[in-house]
Amino acid sequence: MSDCGTYAVSVIAFIGSVFSPWYRWSGRKAPENHVCINVATYGPGGRFTMTDRGRAALRTSRDVFEVGPSRLHWRGGQLQIDIDEVSSLPLVSRVRGRITVTPSALTTVELPLTSAGTHVWRPFAPTARIEVDLGRRGEWSGHGYFDANFGTRALEQDFSYWTWGRFPLRDGSVCLYDAARRDGSTLAAAIRFDARGNAVPCAAPPKTPLPRTIWALRRETRCDAGHAPRQVKAMLDAPFYSRSAVETVLDGERTVGVHEALDLDRFRGPWLMPMLAVRVPRRAGWAFRE
Repeated sequence: MSDCGTYAVSVIAFIGSVFSPWYRWSGRKAPENHVCINVATYGPGGRFTMTDRGRAALRTSRDVFEVGPSRLHWRGGQLQIDIDEVSSLPLVSRVRGRITVTPSALTTVELPLTSAGTHVWRPFAPTARIEVDLGRRGEWSGHGYFDANFGTRALEQDFSYWTWGRFPLRDGSVCLYDAARRDGSTLAAAIRFDARGNAVPCAAPPKTPLPRTIWALRRETRCDAGHAPRQVKAMLDAPFYSRSAVETVLDGERTVGVHEALDLDRFRGPWLMPMLAVRVPRRAGWAFRE
C-alpha cells in the first residue's frame, strides 16, 4: 500500500494456480503446467492480470522465479518483480514495470494450517518497504510484505472459510489468520513481528464483523474491544473472495492493513468456473528468447 493510501498492488506467483478454472478442470495433476504471475493494481487506472500459462513458461533457480514475460528476482537483499502482463476483460491493456520489495528482515517462521501439514503458511518478510514504478499505472512507495502458502491438497478440501490480515505497527507488523477447517476444527493465529523479523504469538483481540461485500460475502477481522473495524479502500470483490484495506485497532494501536476473506464453499461450486474463465485466460505455449 502507498504511504498516501491512494494506491495498492498485489502480486501472486503461482505454481499450481489455485484459483484458475483451467487448473481445476485439468484435475490438478500437473501444477507446473498451470503457472501464473497475477498482478492487481488499485487506485486510478487499476488493472487485474491473471494469465494461466503452461509448463513451457516456467523457469526457476535459486534466486529467480520466471513465468513467461514476468519474473521475481532476489538481488542484494531486495526482491525485484519485473512485470509485463496484459490485463483481463473488460479493461484489456498492457501492465508493465517494476516493483522492488526491501524487507526489514527475513523470518524463519512456518505455520502449519492443518494438523496433517497439508497447507503451510510462510511469512518470509511481514515488514517491508516497496517501490513501485508501473509507468502510467502509478509510481509510488509504501509499506508491504512478502509471504507464501504451500499445499498438497486443494484449499476447498481442507477449509470452508478463512480470513487473513497483515497490519503495520510502529515497531513491525502483526498477521492474523483465522480459518474454519472441514474437520470441524478452527485456526486462530495472531503473530506479532518486530522490525528484525522476530516473531511472538500474541493474544488475538475479539473477532469483529465487517460489512458484507457487494457479493454478500461474509467478512470479519480482529479488533480491540470497544472499537469497530472499517473498510477504507475496496480492492478486489469476487463472489468467493474479497481483498480490501481495513482500519482496525490492535493492542491500542490504530492501523490500516490488507485484509482478505475467502469462502471456499462458494469457490467449490461448479457454477463459478465459467465466470472465472472470462477473467483468467489460458495461454499454454511460450518460448523464451534467450
